[in-house]
Amino acid sequence: MKEVEVDLKVNGVNYLVKIPPWRTLVEVLRETLGLTGTKKSCNEGECGACTVIMDGRPVTSCLVLAIDAQGKDIVTIEGICEDENFHPIQESFLEQGAIQCGFCTPGMVMAVKALLDENPNPNLMEARRAISGNLCRCTGYQHIINSILAVATTEGSAD
Repeated sequence: MKEVEVDLKVNGVNYLVKIPPWRTLVEVLRETLGLTGTKKSCNEGECGACTVIMDGRPVTSCLVLAIDAQGKDIVTIEGICEDENFHPIQESFLEQGAIQCGFCTPGMVMAVKALLDENPNPNLMEARRAISGNLCRCTGYQHIINSILAVATTEGSAD
């Protein structure tokens, strides 16, 4: 099948790419744009490793066709840092011991960012709900929840 031109806005930058129409957003981010922070894992929308923020909402990018992401504002893990410094959410993950192998971390951080952008001071249940679509096989979830609550308390909107 013929390739199509797709105009994607990722981390504030517009990219015009020619891709087969069946390519998923995670594939284009990683393989075409070289943004490898977004992880590709289950490819079924079950693990959350590929979570990005699209128009302010967390989405599993393995379930979004890149062609359907045209006209959307997409933010990846690479897009949340300023001046090569960690985002406050990433700092909190480090401080609270919420990172072990790190594979789930980018998706977790993006889910947390979407939560804090919408609700700068979530309670325990809201924090748990926000990461409920993200699987971690290393840390358990308490350190992750602790980091969400710590950054929410100290940073407000975490921006």
